[in-house]
Amino acid sequence: MRLLRRATIAGFAAAALLAAPATARQQTAATALCGHDYYRNVSGHCVHRPAASPAGATAHCRDGTYSYSQHASGTCSHHGGVAVWIHHP
Repeated sequence: MRLLRRATIAGFAAAALLAAPATARQQTAATALCGHDYYRNVSGHCVHRPAASPAGATAHCRDGTYSYSQHASGTCSHHGGVAVWIHHP
């Protein structure tokens, strides 16, 4: 009985995830693989999302956040663009 209950709960959880929009599933998967406040870049590396700390940043975005991007393309794209490059990738 317990095994059946666990399988049913797991089935409902999987169905709920599959019913979510594709972008939500991708973001959930990326977060799970990289950790909170990180994303997987085009090279497959986990990179810290833009934040307020300049430590290790490659660019300062126009909205005041810092980017840790490993590629110039798309850096600060959702943050008003690059204000200043610190370490141009």
